[in-house]
Amino acid sequence: MNVKDRVAIVTGSGQGIGEGIARVLANAGARVVVNDLSQERVDEVVADIGGGAIGHVANVATADGAEGLVAAAQDEFGRVDILVNNVGTARDGWLAKMSEDDWDTVIDVNLKSQFLLCRAVTPLMMEQEYGRIVNITSRAWLGGPGQANYAASKGGVISLTRTIALELARFGVTANCIAPALVDTPLFRGLKDEVQERLVKTIPARRIGTPDDIGNAALFLASDESSYITGQTLYVCGGRSLGAG
Repeated sequence: MNVKDRVAIVTGSGQGIGEGIARVLANAGARVVVNDLSQERVDEVVADIGGGAIGHVANVATADGAEGLVAAAQDEFGRVDILVNNVGTARDGWLAKMSEDDWDTVIDVNLKSQFLLCRAVTPLMMEQEYGRIVNITSRAWLGGPGQANYAASKGGVISLTRTIALELARFGVTANCIAPALVDTPLFRGLKDEVQERLVKTIPARRIGTPDDIGNAALFLASDESSYITGQTLYVCGGRSLGAG
């Protein structure tokens, strides 16, 4: 899958799924811009990836942060070919007790950041008549108790992506989603052992995903070979989206 020398921005790539995506793209030959809120995490991932990677600390849920990240990539490499919108957060709680701040924070980080970054890269990709936008959503967009804010944000990502795909297809730009389920991240490992075991049993494949599983899917959707696929949602979930659990 050809991404050699393509310039890729991966948000939230200081750890977890984003780090996995950044590593897979870099191993395939892409020049990666690592983004996170933590300078320490950014520096660690850039150092591990090695040549061709740069880091940029920014809060991409703000216009200044999103536009600054895209500008940094363009200043360093002269173009942006691939955008992977991965950054996300969760503040679960029952609707009757959910605060407005919990709602706003999740919507801003999970959905608004994707709007801001897509808006920032669109003129560049239209001009060069090439682009791959990969937005990370979640199986949770289907709905789940205690996740009104999270499910709404991830459902919004799918609608945003479908609209972008329609607007940009004639410019050689594709936009697709990846919907993971449970993935081996610091958040998952922080759960109690019995909770981890119970959740794994809800997956037909009987294992949780790895960041590389998501990274390999992102690599395909970011590659030249995926040029006739746009506006789609790819579930990378071990079968969990089929209704189990």
